[in-house]
Amino acid sequence: MIRSELLQALSKDNPELRTDEVEQVVDIFFDEIAARLAEGGRVELRGFGAFSTRQRDARTGRNPRSGDSVSVPAKRVPYFKPGKEIRERLNK
Repeated sequence: MIRSELLQALSKDNPELRTDEVEQVVDIFFDEIAARLAEGGRVELRGFGAFSTRQRDARTGRNPRSGDSVSVPAKRVPYFKPGKEIRERLNK
């Protein structure tokens, strides 16, 4: 599902909200998750899963075009751990 499909589904399920209101809710939702992760925090949605960040160490990578070695700096990356309920729904 892409963002526009999510907006359509929410608009259909909530006809009392205008399209711009639904879009604002989705924007706020994703902005808050991103802001919390940027602070190094964690976001847990019960029954769905938890978003957090993990530290990746610096490493030497390879340019796939040229084969040259390149230095990849250390960085934080987003991580999602699905909750028990979603894992059970996926494995029915």
